[in-house]
Amino acid sequence: MLTIPLNFLSSTQTPHSGYHWDGSSRRFFEGWYYRVTLPEIGQTFAFMYSIEDPIGNKPYSGGAAQILGPDDEYLCRTFPDVKKFWGSRDVLGLGHWGKTDLQISPLYLLPTEFEYYVREGYQATATLNQGIIRDRATNNYCRWQYEIQPIYGWGNQNNIQQSTAGWVSFLQIFEPGWQILMAHGLASGKIDWNGKIYEFSNAPAYGEKNWGGAFPQKWFWLNCNCFEDEPDLALTAGGGRRGVLWWMESVAMIGLHYQGKFYEFVPWNSQVDWEIQPWGRWQMKATNCNYEIELTGTTDLSGTPLRAPTAGGLRYCCRDTMQGKLNLELRKINGTKSQIILKAQSFLCGLEVGGQPWDQCWQSQ
Repeated sequence: MLTIPLNFLSSTQTPHSGYHWDGSSRRFFEGWYYRVTLPEIGQTFAFMYSIEDPIGNKPYSGGAAQILGPDDEYLCRTFPDVKKFWGSRDVLGLGHWGKTDLQISPLYLLPTEFEYYVREGYQATATLNQGIIRDRATNNYCRWQYEIQPIYGWGNQNNIQQSTAGWVSFLQIFEPGWQILMAHGLASGKIDWNGKIYEFSNAPAYGEKNWGGAFPQKWFWLNCNCFEDEPDLALTAGGGRRGVLWWMESVAMIGLHYQGKFYEFVPWNSQVDWEIQPWGRWQMKATNCNYEIELTGTTDLSGTPLRAPTAGGLRYCCRDTMQGKLNLELRKINGTKSQIILKAQSFLCGLEVGGQPWDQCWQSQ
């Protein structure tokens, strides 16, 4: 059987692209998120892969693939056998096999081989996302295969790419870790969703991951790289309450890629403020020495509950929509004046809240 090395895209590969598990028996999870948006029909597919306690034989050992499909419909398949999971330490590459007759340790396969030999499972790299899962209760299924051309990683184009959480994310101080793998790329391929075929070429694509042995108490997230009349614009913003050594802290950040430049608003270079309703409205504002940005995300939709790794295993603990409305304004600061660089809007923004409690508005202090 022919296998090929995973693509190593040094110019866009971010830190933390590789698999983080160190082989120990401590509580551990790693999760990956791939998304492709189809602007012509106003729909999005989001693929979420996870592995927990990969050493095996623990209460929460196992993996899963979840998909948020058209109109925020949901599909999930668990993969209990951790030995059928593989992840590359050096580059972005992972997969989990379910049904297959192959009697070998799991590894990257050529897409044609994967389609032939693996009847249930997935594999994903920096330039490919492929798989098939089925819900045995409903017989709903999804089969997908698309190629990805990365454009923005996390940082200025043609520069060394950055850790989303800064240099401290290399240390086991902050958990979980979070890394945007690809702020913007173009995807081409097809997705079969319960018999309806979606074919696409150069559709906006995105990727991120998180990992660690601890779990955020509560979080929010906004993500969009499909704006009206702004094809070269990508936004990811989010915040959470997470453990730092022996205390908890609330942090948030905004990252924007626009026309080759990276605008980063993080706690160590900016004032970042937020006001997030339990559901329906996400407001953020950030200011540093040179720029300020304001975001407002809204939705009238009820959203879809999703599973996420928690201290008690994979649980329904977050709510998402991929059809949020987003208004964004970026301004350059000149002394006491500010000048608008960019105003943009989208009707295909990903919006999420997770964890708890969400019984009232969460405002930054």
